[in-house]
Amino acid sequence: MFTAEWRALLEAHGVKCVPIPAHSPSCNPHAERFVKTIRTECLDHFVIFGQRHLRHLLKEFMGHYLSERYHQGIGSQIIRPMASPGNDNAPLGAIRCRSRLGGALNYYCRTAA
Repeated sequence: MFTAEWRALLEAHGVKCVPIPAHSPSCNPHAERFVKTIRTECLDHFVIFGQRHLRHLLKEFMGHYLSERYHQGIGSQIIRPMASPGNDNAPLGAIRCRSRLGGALNYYCRTAA
């Protein structure tokens, strides 16, 4: 349950709090799965040294999650794919690895030739 101060903060920013029944995690399975994904793929691998460090980890993970990670639930697509070159006849470039958070998150992509 949220505290009164937390609820007031959310409502001040236009978020409407909708209570769910007690002991019913399946009432919001998408949020539960998202939180589990952040914990298992990112936060469980680090010792967090404060709010600033946590915000940095979450920002980097969200960049990876939205624009680099393939999502099986939507047909192995990327939520916000990066723009690709429009020339389909160009030779294929080399595959390179992009890392985030010191190698905890990796993304492999083909460079433009």
